[in-house]
Amino acid sequence: MKIRLVFFALLLLSSGNLWSQDKVVGNIPMIGDVAPSFTAQTTNGLLNFPGDYGRSWKIIFSHPRDFTPVCSTEILTLANMQNEFDKLNVKLVIVSTDTLERHLLWKKDLESLSYKNNAPVKIKFPLIDDNRMVVSRAYGMLHLPASTTKDVRGVFIINPQNKIEAIYFYPMNIGRNMEEIKRTVIALQTASGTGKDRYMIPANWKEGDDVLVPQFPYTEKELAANPSIKNSYYNVGTFMWFKKMK
Repeated sequence: MKIRLVFFALLLLSSGNLWSQDKVVGNIPMIGDVAPSFTAQTTNGLLNFPGDYGRSWKIIFSHPRDFTPVCSTEILTLANMQNEFDKLNVKLVIVSTDTLERHLLWKKDLESLSYKNNAPVKIKFPLIDDNRMVVSRAYGMLHLPASTTKDVRGVFIINPQNKIEAIYFYPMNIGRNMEEIKRTVIALQTASGTGKDRYMIPANWKEGDDVLVPQFPYTEKELAANPSIKNSYYNVGTFMWFKKMK
């Protein structure tokens, strides 16, 4: 009887620990999931996400802390790329577990700095006050072995239908490659067509490079009607067919 009671006590304790970890850390939404919605105060005012951004693409970036060196280089890099993301119809959102007051101080300081020979730039995208860790938990940005109070460097790319298209996680001490994140958005937009315009993206692809097609690109009937169609495609081996983009 005593052994049985000890067993059940250990089982309850283990279940409680697992529940508390889930409560702190949260589950990571997967590719294809609808992006979790939230309402939060930001440096740009109240944000209802993702509704306020309509049919735009959206990227959520999480940061460990304000006023830290790596985070500062990332924010300044994004600030200098704002126009590039605007042309792609992408809205940027920054989240950390710091308060709004601290975000505002950090933003003001960053806007006074010159970075990599760029003139000081205004930060137009919002920094979210997530000191209660609501957003961080919803997106699984608190990784328990690293910290229960500071976000890892998470990235969620979300399409106009508010579905998650791509996810990245970086450790706290490694800055993200913002050019790679922009390349991923361009690749996703290039591959988002239907029918004959449905493409796949090969390794190390850059904008303008040739793309893969998921099936044989033309039929015998199409080739007979338009012999030049074959000049738009080529194959590598028997199962990799490319469309020429230039």
